[in-house]
Amino acid sequence: MKKVIFAEFGGPEVLRLVDAEEPHAGPGRIRIAVRAAGVNPVDWRIREGQVLSAHPIALPSGVGLDASGVVDEVGEGVEGIAVGDRVFGEGPSTYAESAVLTAWARMPEGLSFEEAAGYPSVVETALRILGEVGARPGHTLLVSGASGGVGSAVLQIARERGIPVIGTAGAANQDYLRSLGARATTYGEGWVERVRQLGPVDTALDLAGSGVVRELVELTGDPHKVVSIADLDAPRSGVRFSGVAGSVPAALAEAVDLISRGKLHIPVEKSYPLAEAAAAHADSQAGHARGRRVLLV
Repeated sequence: MKKVIFAEFGGPEVLRLVDAEEPHAGPGRIRIAVRAAGVNPVDWRIREGQVLSAHPIALPSGVGLDASGVVDEVGEGVEGIAVGDRVFGEGPSTYAESAVLTAWARMPEGLSFEEAAGYPSVVETALRILGEVGARPGHTLLVSGASGGVGSAVLQIARERGIPVIGTAGAANQDYLRSLGARATTYGEGWVERVRQLGPVDTALDLAGSGVVRELVELTGDPHKVVSIADLDAPRSGVRFSGVAGSVPAALAEAVDLISRGKLHIPVEKSYPLAEAAAAHADSQAGHARGRRVLLV
């Protein structure tokens, strides 16, 4: 089978598409014929060697955490799923033609493989950080870098929970943020004052890692009311860096519920062939996304 790997830490150019042995589903696992794999910022952060404490790896390593596909092998002890089922979920080395999943759910009706691959890690992260930052109904949440995959999920889950949101993003994504229920403004010079004009802020999330943690603390008045998933230096300002996943099965179950009720939709901004994983990483690192990027297998 074909699989994307890297044998050294570095830029997108270290990614290689190689022939590899097929993995097999051990106890409590399933294997899928991958149809699409989600491209997440954590993927290139791992490739660069940034977050090894949360995601220890040995080189050479596969890439990817999210995938959708068709079950073709069921491990011992797995119940309620069968060969031929369409699923999406998480597992190691999902940039490949076959992948073993450690957590999964059946895909909601009407969802394509391309769309489904973009949900698992994104929804888990959104649910986790909303809990960690203490976002509550009626209390305004500020989301810095709100137009990407996690931001799109945060805005929609917050809207469903009655949490008012102010979102920052590039000028081209202002209407997109408003369509998800946020009061929107641009980042860049003067953004703090623009946020203040939109109203007081109770809690804040840093999703882009663009050096705004201190300003978020200033706006909320308390570093414990700010959580970052993108700035490894956030703890120096007393801000929590969230990088370890919670319950993925629970997040997938909530994703299925929200999608099925029409309360959650994350658009796919761009799809790439598996052989163009390096281009997908370069585009992801450049930012300014609206929704998700995925690899088609």
